[in-house]
Amino acid sequence: MSGQLEVAGPTLTLRYPSPDDAAALFALARDPAVTRFFVWGPYRSAREPLSWIDTRAGARERGEALEFVVARADEGPIGVTGIVELSRRDRRCVIGTWFGRRWWGTGVNLESKGLITRLCFDALALENVGAFASAANEHSQRALERAGFVREGRLRAYHRHGDEVHDVVAFSLLRGEWERSPLAQLGVDVRGEPPAAFAPDG
Repeated sequence: MSGQLEVAGPTLTLRYPSPDDAAALFALARDPAVTRFFVWGPYRSAREPLSWIDTRAGARERGEALEFVVARADEGPIGVTGIVELSRRDRRCVIGTWFGRRWWGTGVNLESKGLITRLCFDALALENVGAFASAANEHSQRALERAGFVREGRLRAYHRHGDEVHDVVAFSLLRGEWERSPLAQLGVDVRGEPPAAFAPDG
């Protein structure tokens, strides 16, 4: 099993979720507005985030997902971000992020993007970081563009949420674009090593 991996910035830290985070994550994601465009949620009980937390170590070891609680020292967990759809051969991945409604529009999304992209491009040696936003979620689309992601196009009927099927807008950020962006200038400290399944080849 891999050890701990943390990514720290000016006000936020990405760390592996623990069972102690379940109550906070439940409080954040029981809000239907938070999960409106997701393929899961809202949470109905604290058992749901606890079940998710319990499966994260296995997902890391299998290379399926490398997910983190986004925490503030004075607040604890305020959201989640992570890496999925990793292709080490093609040196690309997809990232996803969500925050409790209280934190929308506060700047935490931009800092978290700086942390996760530093991990992707530096520690994991990737070349392409992708992201999706629901075609109906203009706020998330604008947030990705503010972070420097480039709009690639619209994918029809791509994500199902309950009985609804959502189109999504695909975005990407290439290494050279990241290196020229404000995200790369953020002070970031990566502590620990990525799981073997996510470590760069060669």
